Amino acid sequence: VQGCDASVLLSGMEQNALPNNGSLRGFEVIDSIKTQIEAICSQTVSCADILTVAARDSVVALGGPSWTVPLGRRDSLDANVPEANSDLPGPTSSRTDLEDAFRKKNLTTVDMVALSGAHTIGQAQCGTFKDRIYNETNIDTTFATSLRPNCPRSNGDNNLANLDTTTANTFDNVYYTNLMSQKGLLHSDQVLFNNDTTDNTVRNFASNPAAFSSAFTTAMIKMGNIAPKTGTQGQIRLSCSRVNS
Repeated sequence: VQGCDASVLLSGMEQNALPNNGSLRGFEVIDSIKTQIEAICSQTVSCADILTVAARDSVVALGGPSWTVPLGRRDSLDANVPEANSDLPGPTSSRTDLEDAFRKKNLTTVDMVALSGAHTIGQAQCGTFKDRIYNETNIDTTFATSLRPNCPRSNGDNNLANLDTTTANTFDNVYYTNLMSQKGLLHSDQVLFNNDTTDNTVRNFASNPAAFSSAFTTAMIKMGNIAPKTGTQGQIRLSCSRVNS
């Protein structure tokens, strides 16, 4: 939320913000990469750069596009929990909420729709989509019914479901065809295709994988370039989960 500075990796801070709590995971993967890099090349490669490269390599490993990651970021000395609570969009965000949140970081509506396509992989907790599968009308009935056994009305809030139930472990453009079939898992997914201004962008990405890949890589580079710390700003952390002592 303060830029691409690895503040989210600091233990017990932004990780506990409402939009992140119980949702972000995989920190041990970054810690392992950092440990291996430090053994070879001490205090040279920042956690912010590791996180940015890992994001790209994860997409590539799952069949998605590649892009060139600019390097040379430094790590923050702090985190901003209030800003994480106020600025990060959530699963119940409206289209205008999403546009406003992304615009605040100088990302366009097309960037927002493209970055939402990262929901072609990953999972969400039942508590984030329970209201949608029981109470919303712009959802495929069979799809909603299939999700209810693992997400009952009264409990099971931590149970997981795939954000893309069609090709859960492949980075592709099926997320958008799911939206066109009213099979977006989160409210904040389906608002992108709901007789609104982003419908045509969703249609374009659903029918044209190359258009999605191009827009996604452009947006990822832009997001990785948000307010990076360089020069003497910040530090190169020795451990990604805490600032240097």
